[in-house]
Amino acid sequence: MKHATGLLPLLIIGLLTACSPSTIIMNTYSLRPISGDVATLDGKPVTRAEQNGVAVIASFEREEDDFVALDVEVKNLTDHVIEVNPADFKLIALGETRDTLTDPANNDLPLIRQAADPSYESGRVVQARKTEEKRLKRAKVLNTVLMVAAIASDISSSNRNQSYGEFVNNRISHDVVYQAIAVKRAVNYGNFANRMQRLDYEDYRWRELALRARTLQPNETVRGLVYLPKLTAARYLSIDYTIPDQASVPLLFEQELGTQTVSKRRRGR
Repeated sequence: MKHATGLLPLLIIGLLTACSPSTIIMNTYSLRPISGDVATLDGKPVTRAEQNGVAVIASFEREEDDFVALDVEVKNLTDHVIEVNPADFKLIALGETRDTLTDPANNDLPLIRQAADPSYESGRVVQARKTEEKRLKRAKVLNTVLMVAAIASDISSSNRNQSYGEFVNNRISHDVVYQAIAVKRAVNYGNFANRMQRLDYEDYRWRELALRARTLQPNETVRGLVYLPKLTAARYLSIDYTIPDQASVPLLFEQELGTQTVSKRRRGR
C-alpha cells in the first residue's frame, strides 16, 4: 500500500502536467508588396521586379510555424542558363521609417536573415523523425517500469493481513494507478502519432511546396514557396534575390501584425 500511495500522486501530477490545456496569445502576420509592378491577381496583391533578365513575381501566401511563405515565380529572360536557389533570398528587417533594424544578438550588425534551404530542412525532418522514435521508446521503458512497480506494490500489499476497508482502499488505489498508466501510454502514442503526422507535412512542404534549387534554361520558369523567418520587430521587409555576378532583384513588403488567442494542450513526453 505504501508503494502505491507514493506512486499514485506522482503519476496523477505527471499526467495533469502533460495534458493540461493552456491559453497563449500568438502574433499573426500579413505581408503586402509595395514595390515593383504591383497588381491584384485572384484577390491577392502581386509584385513583379526584374533586373538583367531575371524576373521575380511574388505574393504573400500564408504563415506557417516560424515562417512567412511567399509564392514566388522566377523567370529566366536571359539568353543563358541561370541557377535558381531559394536560399539566395535575403531578408533585411526595416523599422517604421524604413531604417535598418539591428540584430538582437549583436547590436553592431543589421537584422538580416536568409530564406530556408529546403534541402537542409528535409534533412532536419529525417533527424526529427528519429528523435520522435527514440522518445517513444523511452516512454515505453518508463511505462514498463511504472507497471512493474505498481504490480509489485499490489502484490506486496495484498499479501498483508488487511481489514475489509483496507482491502477496498488498496484495490481502489491500485486500480487508479493502473488506469493512470494506461492513460499515459495512450497519451504517449497519441503524441507520437501527432508529431509524426506533423513531420510528414513538413517533409511534404520542403519536398513538394517549396521552391527548389534548379537550373533554368533561357525562357524557362520555376515556381514555389519561399519560406522566410518571422521577424516580429519589422515594419517592412526588404527582400533581395541575388544570383551572383548576374542580378540582384529587390522586393519590398509591408508587414502587418495582429494577435490571436489559441488554446493549446501540453504534450506529455
